[in-house]
Amino acid sequence: MTAEGARATAPVACVVQELLDGLPGSVTFLVPLHGADGEVEDFRVEAASHDAVDIAGRRGKELVGVSVVETYPTVRGTALWRGYLEALEGGARYDGEPFAYEEVLAGIPHRSRFTVRASAFRGGLIVSWVRLDSGEREQSRLEVMQRLGNMGWANWDLVRSTVTWSEHVYDIFDRDPSLGPLTLEELPRHVVAGDRPALGKDIRRLVRDGRALDLTFRVGTADGEVRHVRLVAEADVDVLGSPVEVHGFFLDLTARTRAEERLLGHERTALAQQGRLAAERALAARLEHALLPLPQQSLCLAGLTVDVAYQPHQEGLNVGGDWYSAIELPDGSALLVVGDVAGHGLDAVATMAQLRFTAKGMAITGTPLATILARLNTLLWHSAERAFNTATVIMARYEPDTELLTWVQAGHLPPLLLRQGEARYLPSPHGVLLGATTGTRYDSSTIRLVPGDHLLFFTDGLVEAPGQLLDDGLARLARTAVEHSGSDHLLDDVLDTLVDPDTRRDDICVLHISV
Repeated sequence: MTAEGARATAPVACVVQELLDGLPGSVTFLVPLHGADGEVEDFRVEAASHDAVDIAGRRGKELVGVSVVETYPTVRGTALWRGYLEALEGGARYDGEPFAYEEVLAGIPHRSRFTVRASAFRGGLIVSWVRLDSGEREQSRLEVMQRLGNMGWANWDLVRSTVTWSEHVYDIFDRDPSLGPLTLEELPRHVVAGDRPALGKDIRRLVRDGRALDLTFRVGTADGEVRHVRLVAEADVDVLGSPVEVHGFFLDLTARTRAEERLLGHERTALAQQGRLAAERALAARLEHALLPLPQQSLCLAGLTVDVAYQPHQEGLNVGGDWYSAIELPDGSALLVVGDVAGHGLDAVATMAQLRFTAKGMAITGTPLATILARLNTLLWHSAERAFNTATVIMARYEPDTELLTWVQAGHLPPLLLRQGEARYLPSPHGVLLGATTGTRYDSSTIRLVPGDHLLFFTDGLVEAPGQLLDDGLARLARTAVEHSGSDHLLDDVLDTLVDPDTRRDDICVLHISV
């Protein structure tokens, strides 16, 4: 572009800037820069919306004057570049397919996915984009998780000397947000004196050598309370191996630590091994009863009849982690959940409580079912005893207006549909058990329920038997359901036929849903 051309576009840029100032999201106005042969060889940002942000974190007016090719050199020659030229020359709007772009900042590669739209306007281009993996979206998800899991995240940029805390970290430290977050160097001064040396030593290793940190320490509050806080942090390093950024999360373990201390006190005061086992079993049973107070009940939810059967095994300390939820949501739909936590005892009951209340809380706020499972998976993966925290879940939402039941599952047995005297298991959407891995996806399936339908959600205790294959147990359940399809007490008849109190070795939880 010549000097005269630059002067000619200046009034246009001012007009466009006034327009973009009122627009949300990331929008810029680009003007073409021509080479000696008259071909477009670059674009320059002449105006930008207030909320515009690129992969490097440049915002709003910081983008004005930026050269596309100089700033994002790998863009030239791509489908995006060709789309810009076609929109500029032909006037047709360009809607790009999602694409990945990587930029290296402070020796660290930053890779993100975008969708871009471009339209010709007064000799230039109006370009808008959406970052599909935007930090804002992830932050929104983390805010829900931190509130439900009593945890918060933190980020320390060692290059720019900036610190970012999520809101709940301030609550954990009982710190006024107006004071701002603590740097890593300041952190040891705000913990109990006896824990300062260990925390200071681990932080120095983290900042100097990039060695990951996983430490529990005590924090005093203004009212004299002592909180037990776990910090898990790791460092990103540059090409030379020097730490340049630290990110991690704080987890408030106060309630769990106090519960462990109370349990230890009970053990110390026990006069004999039998007394200690009885005390632990009683505590686990009370926790389980507090979560699932009614072992047998019938509910009317959103036009459905839901019969519940919950039969804990409870042999010695063999208290398990089967659980259910059956509630009506604020929009009039019904939430139906059955879950099974791996293992037995207090750990299983504690994990069951965490999953049940977290899932119910997110469902009440309108979070999609697949998203709930993804967040529960992240929660279990980052739990302190991750090796013991895995679970299966089946979760459904029934909308009475459309008669549609949408369901998801995480490594759980499929539901059994009984329709017009015939039984079949519904094909399972994709979903691995919770706490097994990270980065997995959870899909959903939808089925329309009709009057007369019966649906069974159940845990494996209903179909497993010593010396019997699981497929044989599922086939037996289907046959039993068909045999009793005309009964007014289908659930009771199925349990009486399949469950032998003398041989079963696991909890049983069943939801019988009928239209």
